[in-house]
Amino acid sequence: MFKKVRIFLEMIKIEHTLFALPFAFMGAILGGMVLESRFPTWSEWGWIFVAMVGARSAAMALNRLIDATFDAKNPRTATRAIPAGLLKAGEVIIFTAISFGLLFWAAANLTPLSFYLLPIAVFMLVFYSFTKRFTWLCHVVLGLTIALAPLGGWVAVTNEISWTAIIFFLAVACWTTGFDVIYACQDYEFDKEEGLHSIPARFGIAKGLWIARGFHVVTALGFILLVFLTDLSWWYLVGTIIASGLLIYEHSLVKPHDLSKLNTAFFTMNGILSMVVFGFTLLDLLVLHLW
Repeated sequence: MFKKVRIFLEMIKIEHTLFALPFAFMGAILGGMVLESRFPTWSEWGWIFVAMVGARSAAMALNRLIDATFDAKNPRTATRAIPAGLLKAGEVIIFTAISFGLLFWAAANLTPLSFYLLPIAVFMLVFYSFTKRFTWLCHVVLGLTIALAPLGGWVAVTNEISWTAIIFFLAVACWTTGFDVIYACQDYEFDKEEGLHSIPARFGIAKGLWIARGFHVVTALGFILLVFLTDLSWWYLVGTIIASGLLIYEHSLVKPHDLSKLNTAFFTMNGILSMVVFGFTLLDLLVLHLW
């Protein structure tokens, strides 16, 4: 049983939850402080965590199931659980249903708007995996999907959506879009051979990396804009400066003819970035609250 659990956790890359979870928590504390001058309750923290685990687990399991045929053909992904025969399709479907159940359970214990918006979230979580079959904008769809995490955290505490929440949503969407373009560079040849769509496959790796940089510039500007839309101060600004430096460093690691450091750029830098921005946001609001 424990071996099977490890296989499932590996399949959904549970460690990558760190990408979006800090931003979900950041949305919660920003929304609470901006609109209600309070921090989220322990109950809200807990249900947001459950919702994130459920949503991400369902999305990743579905993605692996939907892409199983292509994964089997791609040398980079042929050892994944489904093409390698470690998991059966039926097992993954049951896992996906349970994960969606966690998402629905969590949303039902948060605000009414959290529950009413579930159909949109579920649609995006399912729809993304099909987009690479017909549009190179698949990265943008993934960005908008993952950015539902901070927006969901905001709604979970405030029961409403404001322009500040939208700016935050778009900043995270551009961040995700940019690093997904970088990640897609390693499948450039395979995507072209199989007729799959991506920005690198459509425009080439060199132009794709420049497009990714453009998305990350928008991300940095969006994070900075939050200073003017909220009570966030210089503590948060320090965090955004560090995050911007991490983005610059991330792009310095990946070159059109040298993708050897792509995993460091994708996994390490982005995991650190989300925790840095959340950590400095929390510190900023704690200082503000205590004073």
